[in-house]
Amino acid sequence: MVVLDGSILITALPEIGRSLHLSTAVLTWVQNAYILAFGGFLLLGARAGDIFGRRKTFSAGIALFSLASILAGLTPSASLLLVARALQGVAAAIATPSALALLTVTFSEARERVKAIAIYSAVSGAGGSVGLIVGGLLTDVISWRAGMFLNVPIGITLLLMVPRYMRETDTTKGHLDIMGALTSVIGMTALAFGFVQAASVGWGALEVWGPVALGVVSLAAFVLTEARAKEPVTPLRLFANRQRSGAYLGRLLLLCGNYPIFFFVPQFLQNVLHFNSLEAGLGIMPFMVVQFGMMYAMPSLVARFGNARVLISGLVIAIAGTSWLSLISADSSFFPDLFFPLIVMGFGAGMIFQPFTTLGLSGVEAKDAGAASGLVNVAHQTGSSLGLAVLISVFEAVKRSGDASATSFTHAISVSIGGSVLFLTASLVVVLILVLPANRVRARHGARAYFSKGTTR
Repeated sequence: MVVLDGSILITALPEIGRSLHLSTAVLTWVQNAYILAFGGFLLLGARAGDIFGRRKTFSAGIALFSLASILAGLTPSASLLLVARALQGVAAAIATPSALALLTVTFSEARERVKAIAIYSAVSGAGGSVGLIVGGLLTDVISWRAGMFLNVPIGITLLLMVPRYMRETDTTKGHLDIMGALTSVIGMTALAFGFVQAASVGWGALEVWGPVALGVVSLAAFVLTEARAKEPVTPLRLFANRQRSGAYLGRLLLLCGNYPIFFFVPQFLQNVLHFNSLEAGLGIMPFMVVQFGMMYAMPSLVARFGNARVLISGLVIAIAGTSWLSLISADSSFFPDLFFPLIVMGFGAGMIFQPFTTLGLSGVEAKDAGAASGLVNVAHQTGSSLGLAVLISVFEAVKRSGDASATSFTHAISVSIGGSVLFLTASLVVVLILVLPANRVRARHGARAYFSKGTTR
């Protein structure tokens, strides 16, 4: 539900822009208002689950999400839509860490946990693509507002199922680190705002560097706050593990490159190939079907080759597919010019998210399960918002240098997707430098412990 909501309005953005007279850069805030609130409050939501109980926190988040969806569906103006989207993001931040923590606690046996995380990762990855299709269908048949109302029956169903199928976890005494949450939210929002402003006024303006400076200062204050807090929303000890740190940073860079593609591809399909909203959503189907299908192969692949090798292979395939997609031009057609690159990208993405999730939770003590789950999702949402903000700035800059033709529009999209390739490559470099060596050291230590017990094979 929460991942779907991150993309359900993407195929409706051209229609929202026309009805509310919004530019492409401003339209990104329909997405970023949700994503930034989601990512910014995730760690606070994780801590709330530890203190109040994860089942109770999960239910509270779902209830608030449903109410915010009603508000978003009824809103008469763009400003209230952004407020409602931000409130949805806060609600998602409350519910999501508890969901992953409950899954981790429920499936304690290693092989069952691998299967559970594979399903969780597949649903998380495919949810965005499903949102594009559902959003496009509802926009064409009814209205973009129907996508918001769709969450209400889902939320009610979940609230009825939770008491029956989910058990409450133990609670811990403590307090919520409000200052840590606020400094992180202000920091990430200011950075994203600065990047989006650059798309409109250029990088030399005060309204760009002012927010960027505020973002940097706020994030520095966040680190200092967490270092001194008795009960930090982000225990810095989680970053002491090189493998986990690499998984968090690698995931952030991955989403910086991966998420904006689902903003730019529908824009190309609708503005250049003249697809309607539903057709643009269905255009992502090749990616979604392949990525979701990889869920069934992942347990065997991980068992045979290990998380690090599967992750590296997936990143290489994703880079190849995205590079291929960046070659689009105004003369490109959906088949084969977009269809086959999306297929390749789907294979890569299907091999990436589960290893990143598993590595981000590896070696975490039970008391830190909520915080570690929160960091996995923070990296996901923060990467999505920052990547979109940066690449929309690139898109607008390239588009301004050309004319109003479809050729210039497509060239701007092509260059922006090229930026996605750079982010994906940076993610691969992080994995090779941080995750792979740590994984090898861990494997050697495990082998020594195995044979030191006198076991023969």
